[in-house]
Amino acid sequence: MHEALQYEKTEDRKVKCSLCAHRCLIKEGSHGICGVRLNREGVLYAATYGRVSAEAVDPIEKKPLYHFLPGTLSYSLGSVGCNFHCEHCQNWHISRAGVDTMGLMDLAPGTGVSRAKERGCASIAWTYNEPTIWHEYALDMGTLARKEGLGTVYVTNGYITEEALTELSPMLNAFRVDIKAFTDEFYKKTCGARLQPVLDASVKARELGMHIEVVHLVIPGLNDDPEESKAMIRWIIDNLGPETPLHITRFHPDYKMTDRGPTPVQTLEKIYRMAREMGLMYPYLGNVFQHRGENTYCPECGELLIERSGFAARIRNLKDHRCQKCGHEIPYVSHV
Repeated sequence: MHEALQYEKTEDRKVKCSLCAHRCLIKEGSHGICGVRLNREGVLYAATYGRVSAEAVDPIEKKPLYHFLPGTLSYSLGSVGCNFHCEHCQNWHISRAGVDTMGLMDLAPGTGVSRAKERGCASIAWTYNEPTIWHEYALDMGTLARKEGLGTVYVTNGYITEEALTELSPMLNAFRVDIKAFTDEFYKKTCGARLQPVLDASVKARELGMHIEVVHLVIPGLNDDPEESKAMIRWIIDNLGPETPLHITRFHPDYKMTDRGPTPVQTLEKIYRMAREMGLMYPYLGNVFQHRGENTYCPECGELLIERSGFAARIRNLKDHRCQKCGHEIPYVSHV
């Protein structure tokens, strides 16, 4: 196994992991909350280094990222384990799996970069399960990827520490983060975590120069209170900036949360309108097929700039980062 970064040795062969905000104290022979960082004789190992459960070429819009290399493909990799225990996880079959409970493919960092280039991808995304706990592998692959001109993406729950995120920053371009709710109660009960570290990491990622997009999955009866939505939108505007894309996404029943139906589209539309009225320039609807809320519009004149259908994107009235109707500058990453 590969020795981990981001930890320190303590007494009695225990180790203190500093990778995510749980900061697990792991006794010899055990593992952290994520299930994949193992203490063997007082040394912390990254058990999933180079071990892949899922490999795919996805449109970048599937992440979803709408303002980062739009219309391109992203070489996407996942492994097993997670530092959250979300009751509604759609990828529970890998996030709840252990290293020895399913077949994993070996993939060296350099091989991953070569495959991304061979398949015409503009970026590499670590996704499907939580990339934070894949830290050493993503860091090594991402460093090689950047040398080859590829973009790099974390699709993350945002529960990474400042020191780990800083270590990633020379190679990580995009931080696509979930803000699952805007109450600590939700995070503790539904995810086994806390809200504040996610907010702190999102601000830090912005300070480090990463492109930020936020996904907010709206779950009926749990995080759909209008006042909670309003507080989250205000926080995004004040701390990440009014040009931060926000994906307001429809819930569907999964894993341990099958006691409620999908989010009414009207609920999503209300949050979308609220975001616009409050000054957030680029709200989007997610998991709602062929809805106008998937498209990018000029916040100044309302012109359609990027038209989307599912994961397909077509640039319409946008050139050199400007609306072709009114000339308003539109922020997005066109190259890395």
